[in-house]
Amino acid sequence: MTTYSSQIQFGGLDVLWYKDADVVLEIKNRQDVIPYDSVPATGTVVIRSRPNRNGRITFFDNANAFLASAQFPGKGLVGYRGQLQ
Repeated sequence: MTTYSSQIQFGGLDVLWYKDADVVLEIKNRQDVIPYDSVPATGTVVIRSRPNRNGRITFFDNANAFLASAQFPGKGLVGYRGQLQ
């Protein structure tokens, strides 16, 4: 399980970032995608698409940071960024 402190941005690219809830990741299936005791590899992209929301997260800087976006029904695109805790 990996935990990142995160910030959220909405209303355009040139607006302020605000503190948001921590992001906790653990993705597994038959094999760990993001192992319990380590971080995702740099360049790992996770995409989630559901009828009521879509999101994408990309890890960089040896997985010490991420950039992400999400969209919810009737809302504009929201940006997220985070740092490994």
